[in-house]
Amino acid sequence: ADSFGLTVSYASLNALMRDLRDMGEVNVLNDRRKVLASRSMFDEAASIYQAAHGDDEGRLPATFEFVCLTGWSPHASQQKPLRPGSATARLADALNSVEKAANDPVPHKDIDPTPSGNR
Repeated sequence: ADSFGLTVSYASLNALMRDLRDMGEVNVLNDRRKVLASRSMFDEAASIYQAAHGDDEGRLPATFEFVCLTGWSPHASQQKPLRPGSATARLADALNSVEKAANDPVPHKDIDPTPSGNR
């Protein structure tokens, strides 16, 4: 999974809301208010957004976060995994490190590695 942010600037709040609607970012709640909002409410929202976030050129920035997920399913043409224990090289050798067993304590200057009942 990856994610990244993208900031876009709009000439007006109407342009921003048009993009949001085109992206499917609408209120889908069943209990939402079903009456149309007044033009004065949108005008007030635009002036508040402009005062809080508008830039020197009068544009309104909005930041979107994109989340990208990649997945796949197995196929007969893919390489099959080797059976456990059949490796011909050690990962510790490739990483130039010392191999430790899973239950070996990790020494740390501030932590006592001996088990204790309450920590």
